[in-house]
Amino acid sequence: MINYVDRIADLIAPQVEGLEKEEIRSMIETPADSKMGDYAFPCFKLAKILRKAPPMIAKGIAEAIGDDAMFEKVEQVNAYVNMFLKKDAFAKEVVSEVVAAGDDYGKCSLGEGKTVIVEYSSPNIAKPFHIGHIRSTVIGASIAKIYDNLGFKVVRINHLGDYGTQFGKMIVAYRRWGNKQDVIDAPIKTLLSYYTKFHVEAENDPTLEDEARATFTKLENGEPEEQALWQWFRDESLKEFSRVYDMLGITYDSYAGESFYSDKMPRFVKELEEKGLLEEDNGAQLVRLDDYGLTPALITKSDGSTLYITRDIAAAVYRKETYDFYKNIYVVASQQNLHFQQWIQILELMGYDWARSCIHVPFGLVSLEDGTMSTREGRVVFLEDVLNGAVDKTREIIKEKNPDADAETVEDIAKAVGIGAVVFNELSNYRIKDYVFSWEHVLNFEGETGPYVQYTHARACSILRNAGDDVVAKAKAGFDAKYLTGESAHELSRLLYELPEVIVEAGEKYEPSIVTRHIVDIAQAFNKFYHDEHILVDNEDEKIAKVAMVLAAKSAIRNGLDLLCLKAPEKM
Repeated sequence: MINYVDRIADLIAPQVEGLEKEEIRSMIETPADSKMGDYAFPCFKLAKILRKAPPMIAKGIAEAIGDDAMFEKVEQVNAYVNMFLKKDAFAKEVVSEVVAAGDDYGKCSLGEGKTVIVEYSSPNIAKPFHIGHIRSTVIGASIAKIYDNLGFKVVRINHLGDYGTQFGKMIVAYRRWGNKQDVIDAPIKTLLSYYTKFHVEAENDPTLEDEARATFTKLENGEPEEQALWQWFRDESLKEFSRVYDMLGITYDSYAGESFYSDKMPRFVKELEEKGLLEEDNGAQLVRLDDYGLTPALITKSDGSTLYITRDIAAAVYRKETYDFYKNIYVVASQQNLHFQQWIQILELMGYDWARSCIHVPFGLVSLEDGTMSTREGRVVFLEDVLNGAVDKTREIIKEKNPDADAETVEDIAKAVGIGAVVFNELSNYRIKDYVFSWEHVLNFEGETGPYVQYTHARACSILRNAGDDVVAKAKAGFDAKYLTGESAHELSRLLYELPEVIVEAGEKYEPSIVTRHIVDIAQAFNKFYHDEHILVDNEDEKIAKVAMVLAAKSAIRNGLDLLCLKAPEKM
């Protein structure tokens, strides 16, 4: 597809001596108000170089490039050169490209030959998969999709929290108060009740904490009974987690959690010691990071047990040696900012020149309306309950509007739209923002929501069905773009044209909300086009052109929804 910014920079360059084309390119703007043109070039910066008033410079540039066949008109407004593209030529270029590419529109080869690891979700074994986990899960899954789209080889890793003293606590609690059948019937909720009870009882009996530490030491040393219980808790937890991942349509290449690195850590403790980075402090081993404005990082406790940071060093090196990654992306809450700053700095001090290719992508926290979530106190909202609640509400709405609808179809749509509403809600705001979970808000389908975008896709599919296969085939073969020069058609063409750049920007910023907002904009522009223009008109040539626009919008919306891990129903 034509790169219009490059073309414009080529036209302006001869008129502006002393500026490189790339600098000119960076100065070209897309006005927020379409009345100011499709592109604008501000001339303030040129006043010193050309020793002229900016409006005079703008007037000269406008006159010099105005006759180019690309433009409908070029005008000078104060210090700006405002450029209006020829609407029919622009629509022809964009719509033809999108229709031809179809499901591949927006894909590119930017990352060809490079591997990107995305670590996301990473719940703790034997603990609830709650609403707080949705952020890492869906933000990470979307980032992975975006990098797929950019041509990278993506390795999806679920770094399970399956190691640490908490498992000593869980085993102690199970032995004291547990029942095997209860765990089999409802693993997570039962194990959570044991974990909660442990902390209540430990308030009155501090020896429980010592017993838990001793039990974890046995687990670390490979004692068969402790190992068997740990493995059982892990297996039962994964069954529950998998149900939620299946609902979300999320898959992984690896579930290697913290325990996977338990035999790999001594190598790095020894390496830190050999490189003179370790310092003893009351029996514990730490790395001083004062010179980098960071607090000391604890590597091993006084009893010799390791911590998260030790395991993350081992994991990063293992991933580099195994996958030779270009980027190693961690989608983890902003609470862990200091942790990531510390261990990436330690990797660098250890001499790993790829340390800065490990990237922490933080996100804001989810809290409940009555305060923060607490696993210890058992105050959580299970993610599976949220997803099922959204499906139930959607099913009710569909049945109310279409009482005679086929039950299987209703169920498929309810799942796609209900779960889509929850996921879209998560991805519609900047990831770094904190927010309070509200059932009322997450199940509100009004406004700029996932169901709105999905309904727009279904509307486009309905138009194409009504147009008939013959007209759709002709639209794919070619069309007369003179019928696509209305304001709503031009705005839709512009948004379709921008989608590939939007996807690149979302990848560079690790920000799925950039895609989310753009897909909402496309859906709104399509609905305005639908409202303003009669699509299935009697004039065959006009109908074919407008159906081509519908085809293009449908592909763009579908591809955008896919990047957000949402389904695009053809009927609603």
